[in-house]
Amino acid sequence: MNSGLDDGLVLVGDELEAAAEARDPAPAAPAARNPRSALTDDDRAALAALLGDAVRFDEPMRRHTTLKIGGPADALAEPASVEATRALAALCVARGLAMTPIGAGSNLLVRDGGVRGVVIGTRALRGLARLGATGLRVEAGVSTGKVLKTALAADLGGVEFLGGVPGSIGGGLIMNAGTYLGELKDVTRTVTTVRLADGELVVRDNAACRFVYRGSALPPDELVVAADLELTPRPRAEMEPVIKALRQRRHDREPKKVSNSGSTFKNPPGEFAGRLIEACELKGTRVGDAVVSPAHANWLVNEGAARAADLLALIAQVRARVAEVHGVTLELEVKVIGED
Repeated sequence: MNSGLDDGLVLVGDELEAAAEARDPAPAAPAARNPRSALTDDDRAALAALLGDAVRFDEPMRRHTTLKIGGPADALAEPASVEATRALAALCVARGLAMTPIGAGSNLLVRDGGVRGVVIGTRALRGLARLGATGLRVEAGVSTGKVLKTALAADLGGVEFLGGVPGSIGGGLIMNAGTYLGELKDVTRTVTTVRLADGELVVRDNAACRFVYRGSALPPDELVVAADLELTPRPRAEMEPVIKALRQRRHDREPKKVSNSGSTFKNPPGEFAGRLIEACELKGTRVGDAVVSPAHANWLVNEGAARAADLLALIAQVRARVAEVHGVTLELEVKVIGED
């Protein structure tokens, strides 16, 4: 029987799931050594000995963000287990290496100068298991689309909103990702992190995470590695129309065939950032290939070869104009890392 989800619209998160599971027969050639790198030859040897192929050096971060923008990371490490993540943190601490945690790169802008030290990605943390009748144990690299599909198959509701949320669970928890249907805070029982200062595991309950609109109190010097979610029984037949409507709304309203990070700004209280930007007649405004999308004013997109400097200049221009016209200071939803 057709599930109702085989309607030609890609479930948000599916493209990240496919990319993570793909086995590229011809991986990109190693990048040339970056003269700005903070890593010594001994640092590189130690990281390679610990992680093998799970670490890449002088890696262009444009390959790892949906914006397709970003300079080189001295090292991009993607450990495949929580224990390997802890060992990596301990090694970096012992060697005095800076660490920068990231998720799936769907809400990330990396500056043109790249990132010094070790960028730790969670893409390879892909464990997903049932916990009792209504719970899920989800590692940070699992896509939101995969979580939703698992819940649908088990007739478990509460995560229908994930039909409109790209990226991975780890990044989603940090920003309390969601839509008008709900947020991750609504279904999160506990969040497990690795404390980068010493590699120790920290487990917080929902209250300790202090979730807020598009944010949380999860510390930036900890790496989210897993979460326990608590769902509620709900027939798949009830959920599918809700999810399909959300997906159709996203499909109809949002830009297509351009590199993007989704919404660039958070919605101010009682307002919509897109409406404020559109009222300033900023749709179509560009700096280089960075453009305020004509389809959705809160999507600042990369139409081809935009640099981080272009997008940051456009962000500053939009914020200044909205503040001038509306008296509202827009806050970024996209995370910015790295150096110029």
